[in-house]
Amino acid sequence: MTTLSLVIPCYNESKNLPLLIERCAESINRSDVEVILVDNGSTDDSPEVMKKNMLPYSFMRSVRVEKNVGYGHGILAGLNIARGKYLAWTHADLQTDPADVLKGLEIIENSFEPKELFIKGRRYGRLLSDSTFTMGMSIFETIILRKPLFDINAQPTLFSRDFFYSLEDPPLDFSLDLYIYYMAHKAKLKIKRFPVYFGERVHGISHWNINWKAKVKFIKRTIDYSFHLYSSLKKKK
Repeated sequence: MTTLSLVIPCYNESKNLPLLIERCAESINRSDVEVILVDNGSTDDSPEVMKKNMLPYSFMRSVRVEKNVGYGHGILAGLNIARGKYLAWTHADLQTDPADVLKGLEIIENSFEPKELFIKGRRYGRLLSDSTFTMGMSIFETIILRKPLFDINAQPTLFSRDFFYSLEDPPLDFSLDLYIYYMAHKAKLKIKRFPVYFGERVHGISHWNINWKAKVKFIKRTIDYSFHLYSSLKKKK
């Protein structure tokens, strides 16, 4: 039986993929943990690189999304084919170690009520400007949604399959992190955070954190979705 499925969405990460796959092979050494790489509509040579480098490892598999319609959509494509009792995702850029997911799994396995947990990393080692930006967004989300929501985009994220099945209409973009964190609070799950080191990308650039113009766009999109989420859930009461 598969205890945990780790989903890693990859968009044009061909240069990072060999390192990512090697790191997963080195560190995820449990037969009950699977890794699902999602080729989220990449336009580089990711499909070929992924296939070649994954070949020796039976605990890894992949799924291809033909057209990239969003970060969240790629994650959901992986979660929908996952076999694990517990589900998780992290990023492909190696700024956080995929092995961090095993720390989250250890929290689950040491809990008397593992299905009542929602587990998330808490980043350290970041630039002051990025940490300040994150703190500002966290305070805003906490005020608007009236739940303590801090370091929302930190990885990895872990939760039970039952919780995943309870979700309705999850967003297909970067708002997925906010949505699922908020819904965990709404479901009264016990939120557990643990520290993860956040380093620099080895290859490539961020697909959203490029400059302040990109951050402003991200802020606007996040604010719009926050009000949408609040109003839609308020109507259901």
